[in-house]
Amino acid sequence: MTTIDDARTVSEQLGDALRDTDATIATAESCTGGLVGSLLTDVAGSSDYFDRSLVTYSYDAKRAQLAVSRESLDDHGAVSEPVAREMAQGVRDVADTTWGVATTGIAGPSGGTPEKPVGTVYVGVAYAGEWGSGESFSQVERYEFDGSRVEVKAKIARQALEDVLAAVDARNA
Repeated sequence: MTTIDDARTVSEQLGDALRDTDATIATAESCTGGLVGSLLTDVAGSSDYFDRSLVTYSYDAKRAQLAVSRESLDDHGAVSEPVAREMAQGVRDVADTTWGVATTGIAGPSGGTPEKPVGTVYVGVAYAGEWGSGESFSQVERYEFDGSRVEVKAKIARQALEDVLAAVDARNA
């Protein structure tokens, strides 16, 4: 089981990687309800790199705060690769940070379908390269986690931190 203490260790590693590269981060969260941002700010000195966390639980919030397109929401639903990508890009651009990370999923215990069972989540990570460099990118991964609602949220938050850490490390390898 993933615990908050496990996630703090990843938060510290990510904080070090962001600080070492003079990078900044913002989060856009749906199913995790602010947990990713909370874990990032559990690290002393996180103000060096953490800008903000937007909890955009509803369709309206995703559209208003992150410019997620109506078409993506209509065509794919909130729990989807296109929406996770637009959320990550949106928070990165709204906050004008180096990195954006987004979570959108079904924490349970209800709300799942055969195509998207409870525990399904999409984690989006977006990077802002220098203007005109063509280096900006975004990536999305789909995961399925088991457990209670609280356990699933903890696993999603840790995975989001791990995904950003992997992207930061790959970018600076």
